[in-house]
Amino acid sequence: MLTDKEIMVEFEAAEAILKGHFILSSGLHSDTYMQCARVLMNPGRADRLCAALADKVDAELKGAFFDMVVAPAMGGVIVGYEMGRQLGVETIFCERENGTFALRRGFAIKPGSKVLLVEDVVTTGKSSLEAVECIKANGGTVVAEASLVDRSGA
Repeated sequence: MLTDKEIMVEFEAAEAILKGHFILSSGLHSDTYMQCARVLMNPGRADRLCAALADKVDAELKGAFFDMVVAPAMGGVIVGYEMGRQLGVETIFCERENGTFALRRGFAIKPGSKVLLVEDVVTTGKSSLEAVECIKANGGTVVAEASLVDRSGA
């Protein structure tokens, strides 16, 4: 499992930590922006980071099983896919349709499926909560959520 310092080295090597003034999608302001797309564009780096995240999920859930990974588009698509690959389960994503997360592209959740929700960055948790509602509305149950970066302070 990667240490926090090793994870930061991966972000720094990818030039994925930006400094300045940013208005986040949550509407909050920040002097630092973590550009996960830059860190995930390298397959080896994505593999290392998501392997560490998968290990953390497994340790936290103590081997609990889930049927699939669901990620919100756009930011969660790559990390969601890689987590599904690491964990050996199918991955789908939800995307906004008329301002609300929905399953499209023929994606479906089998009723009663246990879902791991995966995101790249969590700040306020608003997108996560909206994705949870989409998963519930489509018959799934979120058993855990994981993200590469947690800015929520929780």
